Amino acid sequence: MLHELPLERRTLHGHFSRDLEPVLTVDPGDSLTISVPNAGWRLDSGDRFEPLDERLDAGHALAGPIEVRGARAGQTLVVRIDAVRPGPWGVTVGNEHEVRWELADGVARSGRFAVQLKPFLGVLGMPPPEAGVHSTIPPRRWGGNIDCKELVGGTTLFLPIPVDGARFSAGDPHGAQGDGEVSRTAIECPARATLTLDVRDEPPDWPRARTRGTWLTFGFDEDLDEAARIATDGMLRLMHELHGVSRDEALALASVVVDLRVTQVVNEVLGVHAVLRDDALR
Repeated sequence: MLHELPLERRTLHGHFSRDLEPVLTVDPGDSLTISVPNAGWRLDSGDRFEPLDERLDAGHALAGPIEVRGARAGQTLVVRIDAVRPGPWGVTVGNEHEVRWELADGVARSGRFAVQLKPFLGVLGMPPPEAGVHSTIPPRRWGGNIDCKELVGGTTLFLPIPVDGARFSAGDPHGAQGDGEVSRTAIECPARATLTLDVRDEPPDWPRARTRGTWLTFGFDEDLDEAARIATDGMLRLMHELHGVSRDEALALASVVVDLRVTQVVNEVLGVHAVLRDDALR
């Protein structure tokens, strides 16, 4: 079943909390289309979304929370990113300099520069299990502001579920981004996206994703070395699942065929994703 979540005050929020009431309940396997402003709550028109609560809406503009019927803490939320369609404009900031982009026909244009669009949602995740108001800025074990440029349409993201019902939210559309997101902003744009949500029993310890021909595992930490260790450990577990190898054998093979990439360095908690191509280990 396909649900439509309209862009309106009741469907948007700017923080994570397990206490937020779901705006929609879906069955496992259902799809939904969301419309979200850019990270600064700007709409297709360029106007700022109103009204806003300066405390509770201080973070990214997120659609949700979406309750998945029957989902339980300790299971896996499967998020299939079916499509991300950017709005007509975007903006990138570097210190005091602002680049305004026109987005059309798969290309972002600004003056004499052009960039191929590779749109994705920077935030895909669920609230921490602890009560209270939590920032949307740092990514967590349960997802959130992952800011991984690989999570485009056709990708499936696997997230450990922290609370019953999942309470999933998404937003922070990016028209394009480099690994690292070094200025703190990508091409920040409004967008529409279609997602399909499902549930599995076997949870990964940390997020992982399946792209076309590639597996990704993620690690987040304030220390980049620790983030890399978490991402690597996740890949070793995945290689054991895929190929039946021991941890030590997986480690030796990973040193040959797995790439570590810096996802982002600007969200308080740093991100690393480990990459294993299908054709790298035959």
